[in-house]
Amino acid sequence: MDISAQMLIFATVVEQGSFSAAARSMGQTPSAVSKQIGLLEDQVHYRLLNRTRTGVSPTGEGQEFYEKCKEMAEKFKEAEALIANFDGVPRGKLRVASSVAFGKSQLVPAIPKFLEAYPEVQVSLDLTDRTVDLQSEGFDAVICFAEQHKSPDIVIRRIMRSGRVLCASPSYLEKHGSPASFAELAQHNCLRIAGNGTRNSWSFTEGDVRKAFDVQGNFEGNSTDVIYRAALAGIGIARLPRYMADQKFRTGELVPVLPEYAPPSTDIAVMFADKRNLAPKTRAFIDFLVKEFREAAVTH
Repeated sequence: MDISAQMLIFATVVEQGSFSAAARSMGQTPSAVSKQIGLLEDQVHYRLLNRTRTGVSPTGEGQEFYEKCKEMAEKFKEAEALIANFDGVPRGKLRVASSVAFGKSQLVPAIPKFLEAYPEVQVSLDLTDRTVDLQSEGFDAVICFAEQHKSPDIVIRRIMRSGRVLCASPSYLEKHGSPASFAELAQHNCLRIAGNGTRNSWSFTEGDVRKAFDVQGNFEGNSTDVIYRAALAGIGIARLPRYMADQKFRTGELVPVLPEYAPPSTDIAVMFADKRNLAPKTRAFIDFLVKEFREAAVTH
């Protein structure tokens, strides 16, 4: 094995933290991986790894060497992906990030249809409501609210219009009463998104005037999905996407609050890198999303 191949193995070992984990990821045995690292250390005349019972970590020289190996590994993966995409067939691992609520209620149920259509693609899905850096984190596509789009280097494609609604459980309204106006919401327990000031500013339009206030309450959650479950539990009044609330309206588990003060709708979009060099797997996924959800747009 030449030194370039050994450098790729070394980068994998450092990233995985052990010979056994690296071996599993590469389909080799731990002893074979350990042997190649030993040969690499002989070649460069430095000990590159500290070996312990629990795993390995780079030495000082090993850390500097790893940075160069990592660059080479990334270039190798780019070249490998380029070759794999020459025939235009969608294949390989597709890394997707999505907001938690949309991912659980809409995306995951649609994934089987996508995988059936593209059997050579493997989907890796990360559900999170934090702001994702698509490029630095290595995602192929990110699904989020359109207003989260900030970078000029990222392409955005809208996949559906999402209405919002204020709602609460019957048990909460029986105990605390229903607000008769938007102003009366200040007297109620409103469910907040943790650490997100903009999403805790509820607004409505009265005539030609947009009014808003920062909601307050004794409960907050780190995702819309948590707020949804808190509303079902009777903790307070929530602002939720219609695609989550409508089903519970039909079963009676949630009740609309102040429907005449419908919150502004928003666009759900998929973000991806420069479309000129889009991998077939990513292009197929984006086209699938648009086709799957464009008819599911929720109106005011």
